[in-house]
Amino acid sequence: MAGVGGGRRCSRVGAMANIVLINPRFEMSFWGMEKTLPFLGKRANIPVAALPLLAALTPDAHHVTIIDENVEPIDFELCARADIVGVTGMIVQRHRMKEILTELKKRECYTVVGGAWITVSEDYFTGLADVVFVGEAEETWPQFLADWSKGCVASRYEQAEKTDMSKVPAPRLDLLKMKRYAFGSLQFSRGCPFQCEFCDIIVVFGRRPRLKTSAQITAELDQLLRFKVPIVFIVDDNLIGNKKEIRPLLKSVIEWQKRNRYPFAFLTEASIDLADDPELMQLTAEANICGVFVGIESTSEDSLRETRKLQNVRRGGTLVEKVRRIEDAGMEVFAGMIVGFDNDDESVFSTHARFLAEARVSVAMVSMLSAIPKTPLFKKLAAENRLDPTDHPVYGTNVEPRQMSREKLRDGYAQLMAELYEPKAFFDRADAFYINGGARLDRGWQDFHENRPWLRRLRQVRVWAEAFGLFAIVMWQVSDKILRKEYWNRFRNLFRTRRSPLLVRAYALKCATHYHLYEFSRVLQLRDRPVTNTF
Repeated sequence: MAGVGGGRRCSRVGAMANIVLINPRFEMSFWGMEKTLPFLGKRANIPVAALPLLAALTPDAHHVTIIDENVEPIDFELCARADIVGVTGMIVQRHRMKEILTELKKRECYTVVGGAWITVSEDYFTGLADVVFVGEAEETWPQFLADWSKGCVASRYEQAEKTDMSKVPAPRLDLLKMKRYAFGSLQFSRGCPFQCEFCDIIVVFGRRPRLKTSAQITAELDQLLRFKVPIVFIVDDNLIGNKKEIRPLLKSVIEWQKRNRYPFAFLTEASIDLADDPELMQLTAEANICGVFVGIESTSEDSLRETRKLQNVRRGGTLVEKVRRIEDAGMEVFAGMIVGFDNDDESVFSTHARFLAEARVSVAMVSMLSAIPKTPLFKKLAAENRLDPTDHPVYGTNVEPRQMSREKLRDGYAQLMAELYEPKAFFDRADAFYINGGARLDRGWQDFHENRPWLRRLRQVRVWAEAFGLFAIVMWQVSDKILRKEYWNRFRNLFRTRRSPLLVRAYALKCATHYHLYEFSRVLQLRDRPVTNTF
């Protein structure tokens, strides 16, 4: 049963609603890839997941329009004519959400708000939203629409139980401008079994991973195939949160890939204990998962224990050894790192840089520790009076660190990012994996086409064209002569040593990615605005 809170208001009555759902734009961010997207001819990296799903949950009697401000401007005149305007967003979108809701209020729009941010900060939009949705909404959204049709809605909706993922419909991707996104997106599961105290995933989705069925996954793959997206991001916060149940799902994906001649390469997120399970690594590689984001956070066991990231301190090898195991299985590792734990002093910045070099990780999202409302970390620091209560922390985080000043944390973070994405350091790490490490990506595709020479050659011709075409665009559009020289020398060296079209294409994308990360790291050096934390 869906749970409902708040008082009821009885006013509008109608069988059919004209609904507009809005995803606010992101400011320049680490994963936004704003500087890379023009090279790809795209406007955003991946489509928002929540709104197409809400549209699929909406009864056919209603009309739904989705506006993703990352790929198109908001039509406020359309919103003013709508019966219901919904806005969603994450923590990094909260300021733009408030701007949008303020504009909608001026136009006297009937507004509803949901998403990750309002789930942890319910009072943030007080006075701007008519209805708020807390947590998942697979049950509460249809209930709200039924209430709306009867003319009697609650001001707050929250499900009593977590969503049964086996009953979730396929998202309405047909309502999105899919050609404007660089990647497709797909969700297998929600929830994570771990207890990292800084993380809001267990607050929003709980600690019991819930999975879709194989039939659901393959149906969504069929839909993505129609949109011809070559790369799909599996958006699970931890794909292997339920290791027992993910195995049959991965096997279903492998069979689907074989039936369709491996049209997709996948990226995903997983915990480091993937490295402790050879069979699971084999399945992920065979499914053609080519890259995996892993939350390393810290190389200090004291810091990991402090934040209850205990899965990273278990036996079975060092963190460097575990990362390399995943890389050797056929996946590139992207790392999440955090600075500012209570056990961190100013040496943490050099320690992180050294680890990433040893682990051959070229792309790492480094963040200053931040405390999200409702998380254990937030509660602990609030009790210790170590939280900055302002909505725009001038130092980029609301945490008061214990072993360094906030200025030292901010400056060390910005300097570390600058050092990591200085061209030589970045490409030295990339070459350690791509050249010296003998990287073998797209293992599933390569194994499948081993005995299909004509298919393999046709694909290779297309991949070669994509690789050199992308690199030519990068070289044409990047105006910095020093960067162009570095890209040319590194790309030429990779081509001379590794004549794999898949690796050459991945390396061309690596150059395009570096340009964004380099520019982002330069923004962090500015002192005319609050520093942008990647958290």
